[in-house]
Amino acid sequence: MADLVDAHPDQVVFTSGGTEANNLLVKGVAASPDISRIAISKVEHMSMLEPAAALGDTCAVDYIAVDSDGRVSGQALQQAVRPDTGLVSVMSANNETGVIQDVQSLAEIARSNNIWFHTDASQAAGKINVSFSDWGVHAMTVSSHKLYGPLGAGALVVDKRLPLQAQLHGGVQEHRLRAGTENVPAIAGFGVAAELAKRELTERALHARKLRDALEQGLVHFPSVTVFAREAERLPNTVQFGVQGFDGETLLMQLDRMGIAVSSGSACTSGKTEPSHVLRAMGVPAALALGSVRVSFGKDNTLADVEQLLKALGEIINAMKSSAVMMAASV
Repeated sequence: MADLVDAHPDQVVFTSGGTEANNLLVKGVAASPDISRIAISKVEHMSMLEPAAALGDTCAVDYIAVDSDGRVSGQALQQAVRPDTGLVSVMSANNETGVIQDVQSLAEIARSNNIWFHTDASQAAGKINVSFSDWGVHAMTVSSHKLYGPLGAGALVVDKRLPLQAQLHGGVQEHRLRAGTENVPAIAGFGVAAELAKRELTERALHARKLRDALEQGLVHFPSVTVFAREAERLPNTVQFGVQGFDGETLLMQLDRMGIAVSSGSACTSGKTEPSHVLRAMGVPAALALGSVRVSFGKDNTLADVEQLLKALGEIINAMKSSAVMMAASV
């Protein structure tokens, strides 16, 4: 696992997943007497946003704005930090749009202000080159199942100088930062998955990029469809688009009946009826954000899957148009 993200094995703290790793980071740093304020981007995963919101009066939280493509600029980071900011967290790649952040530059800004820097690399690790060392970060979250490893395993990679307080007590496991018996089978699987991900990184990325490009080339033929952050650097396997006039959940159900499994925004927030917080932070209108769909390609997907999705989407949109015409005629 350490080899995958260019870290030292002693820096790895195994957890039950990315959510626990993010909670350990946020709550563990906020518990330090030296940290009274943190800053996180507005497009973070809920496993960062909700623990930060739960800090209450124990630690102040500032939110870093993003541009219309969901990117955090150096200027936005500088505007968000204050003299007493002790930690900054910006995810490596967004779990909805796939937008990749310039973590190395942002971490450099944080360091120049004597601020600790964390990045959630759950989506990025195994899909793009990730380097704990070269990026100059102090903490990094990684999740096993995001790179075909078992569920129930994740890790927080930690610079030992980071003032991090354990949130689970009662044992000496994981350098006394995460008490409890480790899930050894899942961790072993995590290690094998990390090894394969590094070995096959280029091959997997090229394959996913081919599918992503084919989907986006097909989507341009639908006037009612908007691909979000299309001009930004993104993960090779991720596409998020909105269909004007559709509710995302309704669209998902129709696609599901046609044998297509996609999600509305983050898979972790599927089922919610509110617009994606990521898209709203990017300034996307609520009506379009409600019709968002996220497609994540895996190593076993094919161009035939892309064609099936485009065909199904076209049938759904045309059916909606025909229904609207009939309703208008009846009136």
